[in-house]
This record gives sequence, C-alpha cells and structure tokens, in this order.
Amino acid sequence: MGGGNCNPKDFGAAAYWEARYSSPSTGGKGGGGGGFFDWYQSYSALRPLLRACVPTSSRVLMLGCGNSLLSEDMVKDGYQNIVNIDISSVVIEQMKEKHMDIPRLTYMQLDVRDMSFFGDGSFDCIIDKGTLDAMMCGDDAPHGAYKMLAEVARLMRPGGIYMLITYGAPKERLTLLNQVQCCWEVELYIMPTPEYQLKWSNGAAHAMMEKVALTVDRQLPPDYVLKDPESHFIYVCYKSDIVTEDNSMVAGQDDAMTSF
Repeated sequence: MGGGNCNPKDFGAAAYWEARYSSPSTGGKGGGGGGFFDWYQSYSALRPLLRACVPTSSRVLMLGCGNSLLSEDMVKDGYQNIVNIDISSVVIEQMKEKHMDIPRLTYMQLDVRDMSFFGDGSFDCIIDKGTLDAMMCGDDAPHGAYKMLAEVARLMRPGGIYMLITYGAPKERLTLLNQVQCCWEVELYIMPTPEYQLKWSNGAAHAMMEKVALTVDRQLPPDYVLKDPESHFIYVCYKSDIVTEDNSMVAGQDDAMTSF
C-alpha cells in the first residue's frame, strides 16, 4: 500500500484511517460526499476470478471495506448479500449514507482482529483487498495479522473461500496462513498493477491475470519471473472441513498455468 508521504506503519493504526476518511480529498466532510478509492485492483479486473469462484448467492464479508466501489460493483453484478466492515467509524457512516438504498449492502464498524459479533461459519466468502497488508504495517505485527487470520478461518464455513489480494509473495503470506489452525487448499493468481497493464496493453481493457502452480514447498517456481515487479498476488484459499495433524496447507490440484 502506498501513496502520499505517510509512514507505512500508519496503515496499521485506526487513527490514521479515521483522519484519512475525514479528509475532503477522500470523501469526508467538505468533499462533496462522492469520494471513492480502490486499493490495488478494481472489480472489473477481479470479476473473472470472482465470478468463477464465488456464486452470487454467497454471503460475503468484505474486510477493511474503506470507501471502495468493490462491494457496490459486485451487487450491481448480481451478488445478493455483502457485509462490509472497517475499523474506521467515519468511513462506515459515510458508506451507510451512500448506500442506504441498497439493502444487499450492510456496513459495520469492527476490528478485524476481533469479529466475535459473528458466529462460527457465518460466511461463504471473505474478501481481503489490502487489509492483511495494512495489518502487517501495524505496531502489533505479525501478531495482529495472525489474530485476523484466525478470525477469518473461524468465520468461514467448510469449503468457503478466503480471497486475499496482497503485495505479499508466497514465502511471506503462505507462511502466515499456515500458522492458523485451519487446513487450506490454496490457488495462486498473479496480476500486474493497473498502471503496468495500461502501459503494455495499448489501452485495452483486458485484465492480465495468470494462474501459477506453487512448488511442493509452496513457493513460486524457480524460473518464474514477474512481468511487473509490483504485481499483486491473489490467493484463493479454500477452507477444508478436515484439519490435518500439523494444520498444513494443501496446494491446488491444477499444475497448469492459465490466464484470464
């Protein structure tokens, strides 16, 4: 996550987000109420993967929703039930007001490290677009990130999906996921940044998303080269209803590389 002159550690602090969403430049007071911002990727870029993995009837939890358009765009595309949470009470009130006429979208102020408001197995899909990255910038990292992932695992029904969009490579993110008391089957997709795609696609709208098979030790293939050094890693993590003795992850079954 980047931009501006803020210290990266600000991304892990509630006070940073309250101040950010109170600023006119991000849709706060005096900003006309129309401010939206999407970290990393837009719905149009993620749509092929979301539609392939997440049925529109799914109950979806959006972690760290901020003032992103992702949930709104998903509802416009047929998704029926999306619960949005964020640590910032400021942005939650903004989004409630903006979407008061869309009952399929609900907004709640919650800390992702403690989502005890929800019962076990409450969601079919949990989407995280940059929230784990923000937690890894916090003063309590990596402990706070671990607490968040433990809550994610608890809230997902067996067979449910945790879709993680992150800057973190497998060495960092899969190691963290594997510490949670859950058995995951993980598929990895890699997508260049929107800026890179625009530069090399001559303005074409086609999203460049590649499925990449992990090695036996859950790393990128040794000969794999990122097209864009700033690429986003997208982990589609399926929660197994069988927990192995060592809580180890199970890699995806498809060894082929495909593109969307």
